[in-house]
Amino acid sequence: MDAILMKQRWLAASLNIRAFGGLLFLLLVMAALLFIPAWTLDYWQAWTFLAAYFASSLAITLYLIRNDPKLLERRMRGGPSAEKETSQKIIMFLASLGFIGLIVLPALDYRFAWSHMPPYVALAGDVLVVLGWLAIFLVFKENTFTCATIELSPNQKVISTGPYALVRHAMYAGALVMLLHTDCARFVVGITHHCRDDARAYMEAD
Repeated sequence: MDAILMKQRWLAASLNIRAFGGLLFLLLVMAALLFIPAWTLDYWQAWTFLAAYFASSLAITLYLIRNDPKLLERRMRGGPSAEKETSQKIIMFLASLGFIGLIVLPALDYRFAWSHMPPYVALAGDVLVVLGWLAIFLVFKENTFTCATIELSPNQKVISTGPYALVRHAMYAGALVMLLHTDCARFVVGITHHCRDDARAYMEAD
């Protein structure tokens, strides 16, 4: 019994280390994708985004460690290489490239001042990050079989309660809410404001 208990504790500790290590690695990668293209650390929009994103991620990770470590382990097996079907590998690879682009493009926009974005738009985007993570948390809480890859687990059943009562693909809906926060979306808003200001200046000049 002692040996079994020690093995269980070792496996739990190993899972926790991998979870926190993966979270830290992602933080460093995303910070690099933001601050290197921006070529400055004086980029408060990036800091608030990272704070909102990773505070939410950490809170969910701590919840899963305490309440559903099996789901946490399943969620850590993700990415293009984890998919079994070639088509899914390609889709996940393209999705990963798209996510990188969503981070890098706004950083370049900040560096070269392509657009002018009101501060409230950036902060509203950070609120959407938290709301997106909240939606994903509710999915995790309702469905312990929320895998990071397409697979059918033993004893898995169709969920129709919680967020699934509102939308069939509840986690994707939460992710879409989070994508609305992206600086790319804010970049579009900034460009719109920039064009509006230019048009107003031309009208005043006339």
